[in-house]
Amino acid sequence: MKVTVKLFAHYRIGRFKVSVREYAPGTSVRTGIAELKFADPGPGVVLINGAPATLDHVLKDGDTLALFPLVSGG
Repeated sequence: MKVTVKLFAHYRIGRFKVSVREYAPGTSVRTGIAELKFADPGPGVVLINGAPATLDHVLKDGDTLALFPLVSGG
């Protein structure tokens, strides 16, 4: 199945901005993004088709997955 993955902020460095990725049916967000090797604790915000989701969310064909790192500020 095909899933569009969008990365934001410093996640794009050395990776990509938008990529259509191929995943096996039943793949969770956590499993799907493992190849991206994010530093722990991983994404701060996960959106599937614009709605908040967890790392355990099971991806579906045609989904758009957006990943934002944790940020801090003052």
